[in-house]
This record gives sequence, C-alpha cells and structure tokens, in this order.
Amino acid sequence: MRLQGKVAIVTGAGRGIGRAIAWRFANEGAKVVINYSRSEREASSLAEEIKKHGGEALLVKADVSKAEEVKEMVRKTVERFGKVDILVNNAGVLIPAGFLDSTEDMWDKTLDVNLKGTYLCCKEVAPLMLNQKRGKIINIASVCGLAQRTALGNTPYVVAKAGVIGLTRSLAVNLGPTINVNAIAPGVIDTDMVAFFTPERKNMIVEETPLKRIGRPEEIASAALFLASDESDYITGEVLTVSGGRGMR
Repeated sequence: MRLQGKVAIVTGAGRGIGRAIAWRFANEGAKVVINYSRSEREASSLAEEIKKHGGEALLVKADVSKAEEVKEMVRKTVERFGKVDILVNNAGVLIPAGFLDSTEDMWDKTLDVNLKGTYLCCKEVAPLMLNQKRGKIINIASVCGLAQRTALGNTPYVVAKAGVIGLTRSLAVNLGPTINVNAIAPGVIDTDMVAFFTPERKNMIVEETPLKRIGRPEEIASAALFLASDESDYITGEVLTVSGGRGMR
C-alpha cells in the first residue's frame, strides 16, 4: 500500500473529486480525515464505507474559509491521529457568472472558499509538517486557471483557481525542502459541480477535448495518489494537468 500509516486531510470530501480522493487514499492505507461543510449525509456514508472495509476515517465539519474552523479541524486530526502527512485542498465552489454578470457576493464566496480556504488550510498544517520534516500538500486547481480557451466565462472561478496555482508555486519555494507542494489542474470532470452544464455545452467540451470525453473523479484521485506518495518526492511547485488534452487550448 502506497500510503500505509500516513494521515491525510481531504477538504470537500463528501462528494465528487474529494470523495474519490479520500476513498483512494483509504484503500492505499491512509488514515483519512473527511472534511465537509454541507454534504453531511454523503460524507458520513463515505466514512462508514471506509470503516466497513477496514480503514480509518475521521469526519470533521468545517468551513475552510473560516480560520477558527480550520484550526479546529487540524486540532481534531492531531488529537485523533497524532500528525498530518498529507493535505489535499479540494473544497471549492463554482458560481456560474461572467465578469459583467458577477456580483461582489459571488466574488467573495468564490475566492473565500477556493483561494482563501486553500491558504488557511496550508497555513495551519505547514508548521506541523515542518516540525515533522516531511509533508505533501496537493491543491486542486483547474485548467481554467491556466489555459485561455478554457477560461471563457465564470470569471470569479477562473481568478480563484489562477490564484491557487500562484499560491502553490509560492509555497513550494517557501516551504522547501521539507514540504512538497503541487497542484492538480483538472479539466471538466463528471461531478455535481458541472451539473448545470447544458447538453450542448457538454457536447462542445467533448469535441474540444482530444480524448473526446469528460473525465472521471477517479482519474483525479489517481493523480493525487501519485503526488501524495513517495514516488513524487522530487516534484514540487508543479501543476499536473488532467484534462484529456483540453488544457492545451
């Protein structure tokens, strides 16, 4: 098992990509902290499923955009498991809005969860990892934070994810050589976050993607497993694009 004995916090783990990552990590031997904010039923069922298969899971409700709740989440993790080896900053929101249609509330909500939440979790966990002299931080960004073509519309989300990429690279410099900090930039993945896409838009995305399909959460989990494992020990400050080739546009 590639993560045997490791302790991993996965934010936004109740559904979608976060759920797939938490499940994959647990199956690879990690003790998983399942963070959620609103998806209590889904997060609880995941924790039960992990335990049923012989794994260890801790369920923690926390809004990652609130510093005190992040502190409490990390405190509970250390109290239960004694350390934090891996942090996956996956919690995110996507509010469909172009620049002219966006409101201040949309900007605040999107940046608070996607960017500020990532910052707060890193800030709280980094001292523990530095003290342990080892740690892996994986930030879930998006191809829309990288590629011009995929950045059409959804301006607050694009800005937030570009910020996550910048934060990743800055932290890689500031926290090395002790902590590896990398990002994953998914393309369009089959989750609730894209449920509002019309069939026409989904078909357009498929046509623009060299592999001619939408991605699966499990494929992002595979990338996260690689970055969390010892196999990525000489990789930091990088953005691993998992988009079926759409991220090239």
